[in-house]
Amino acid sequence: MPTMGRIVGAILYGALAWYTTILIVPLFPEGTNLGWFQEINTVFGFWVGWTIAGSRAGTGYTAAFSYGLTATIALVVSANFFNSILVMLDQSLRRRYDGPGEAVTAVFEMFVQHGAMIMTAQIITTLLIGGIGAAMIVEFFGKRFT
Repeated sequence: MPTMGRIVGAILYGALAWYTTILIVPLFPEGTNLGWFQEINTVFGFWVGWTIAGSRAGTGYTAAFSYGLTATIALVVSANFFNSILVMLDQSLRRRYDGPGEAVTAVFEMFVQHGAMIMTAQIITTLLIGGIGAAMIVEFFGKRFT
């Protein structure tokens, strides 16, 4: 059911994912075809804001700190995992893998590689401050407009 907390959460975490993706794009090698990378991450931001942060709105600012961190980590892990799967599917259509086991292993290898690539101070700071700040705003709207 739509609540103000869910709506604000979806908007804020979608915006956080969109902005963070802008910071991540230059970290990829030049000439990398990213396709729908920014849009996919933004959809994951909307989803996390709606389901994790928005559903917990109205529980207090201490809880907002916690669900802000939870939502941010869920955003990074789910978007990274999904994007790794998409890269694996693209590479498997080009017959890069000898079998399904190698393809599944490649998903986890890419997950770790991409995760290590985005672990810069600027991106971590943006995610932490943005995620916790967004949760505080979600909490504000969740308490006032129930």
